[in-house]
Amino acid sequence: MSVDLELDLQIASRADDLPSEAQLAQWAAAALEGYRAEAELSVRIVDAEEGRELNRRYRDKDYATNVLSFPVELPAGVEMPLLGDLVICAGVVAREAAEQGKAPEAHWAHLTVHGVLHLLGHDHIEHEDAEVMESLEQAILARLGYPDPYWLPEEPAAGEDDGLIR
Repeated sequence: MSVDLELDLQIASRADDLPSEAQLAQWAAAALEGYRAEAELSVRIVDAEEGRELNRRYRDKDYATNVLSFPVELPAGVEMPLLGDLVICAGVVAREAAEQGKAPEAHWAHLTVHGVLHLLGHDHIEHEDAEVMESLEQAILARLGYPDPYWLPEEPAAGEDDGLIR
């Protein structure tokens, strides 16, 4: 099932290594498959200052986070394809990708899918819900050709041989 997605992209970041509108739309549509045939979504890419301010205002957390999801709250009886807004902090995405040894594109894809799943009502507060959400993310990203976002190479324990020649 293909998704008819209208994506409104707002770039409020000075970063120059951002995904294209087409990539963001592809990732969002992949997350929407099976949930919606039609959707309208805004994606705002911000720098750390705006990300921190929004996270402080809406979540009482005084730091920039990777993605914030703002689901639309329509009045009862109003039927529209409007899904909501995602705010993605470019600097946090770049830092996390580097720290976790992930390709930046794969991390952008993951966080876009993650944010859209939040807009659809998924969360990861409870362990069981987190497992469901992570499983969905893994399946969606695999269909898109990206690796498991939760797999990180393990560091060898102190004194353990990791097999690398130094």
